[in-house]
Amino acid sequence: MEIFSIGPLEFFFILLIALIVLGPKDMVKTGRTIGRFLNKLVRSSTWKTLQRTTRELRQLPTYLMRESNLEEALKDLPTPESISKEAGLNEINASLAQTNQDISDWLKPPSLSIEPPSQQNNQPSKDNEESTNK
Repeated sequence: MEIFSIGPLEFFFILLIALIVLGPKDMVKTGRTIGRFLNKLVRSSTWKTLQRTTRELRQLPTYLMRESNLEEALKDLPTPESISKEAGLNEINASLAQTNQDISDWLKPPSLSIEPPSQQNNQPSKDNEESTNK
């Protein structure tokens, strides 16, 4: 809830300062004076003109779009889904996903499992067999 772009905490702070500066007796008189001023301001033709101008300025972009038929032109523009189908982006995205998976697999540290020694190291070589047979 904001009034004149003043939040509740700011409003409380302003009241506290007014109470300290004016005192409790003068706050009633000041409150009435401010209330009457705001009532006259809101009911004045100047305030109504200002409100109407503000509303028109907020609606100006929408009005300009309608005047230039941009809404119809926006409907004719292709959607991102149709563009991706036409350009074959689905295949490209699948290829990129596979590449990312390959890279992440490549960057993983090797497993630390201990492999048994190979059978080739345990078998004597042919050269050693021939020398022992002689």
